[in-house]
Amino acid sequence: MSYLPSILLAAVGLILLGVLLIAVVRGLRRFRSALSMVVTSTNDRAGLIRARSAGVRVALQQRRRVMENQ
Repeated sequence: MSYLPSILLAAVGLILLGVLLIAVVRGLRRFRSALSMVVTSTNDRAGLIRARSAGVRVALQQRRRVMENQ
């Protein structure tokens, strides 16, 4: 019977470890979701910047052509 406290202590430790593991997994899931939203937003903004810079390049080329023809 002297081993019973050790078994109970080990069982309580395993239960606590399981609870902590579940909490960490939930936190990681939230973090992954937030990270995904940030990456999507950043990619959207980068795409808009690329599109705007392409538009500016086209406008500058058209302006140069007009000035060369005059």
